[in-house]
Amino acid sequence: MEKTFDILLKNRKLLHNFLQNTPKEELFKVPEGFNNNIWWNIAHVVVTLELLTYKLSGLDFTIEEELVNKYKKGTFPEGEPSEAEMEKIADYLFSTVKHIQLDYEQGKFKNYKEYMTTPKIGLTCAEDALSFNVFHEGLHLGAILALKKALAKS
Repeated sequence: MEKTFDILLKNRKLLHNFLQNTPKEELFKVPEGFNNNIWWNIAHVVVTLELLTYKLSGLDFTIEEELVNKYKKGTFPEGEPSEAEMEKIADYLFSTVKHIQLDYEQGKFKNYKEYMTTPKIGLTCAEDALSFNVFHEGLHLGAILALKKALAKS
């Protein structure tokens, strides 16, 4: 699992760079033909990892449930986040991975509730969830790249 966490942190660095280097008006803009924005994709991956690990293991989230409800699957961008929320998500890009890795190493994800993902990949344990999450974050990185391209044309 060490490689999975390494890949996850590398992807999170890429996402953090988008947060730091994309003008705010671009972070929050939903281009024609899209239903979300760069900001939503970044916040969504933070929330999804919490859901795939802690919720499906019957454990408490390490982030605010308000954020989970705002950015989970099936949600869409609603206005602009506050500076405080943006800072939280930026911090959570890394702190949540470290926390999950520590909890994983301590064996906290034992009671895992099986889950079928939208792309029909069944998850039966925390290892499955962490592996799937790398795939999931890759999809959202691709979405962000498509959003950047669409924004450059507008």
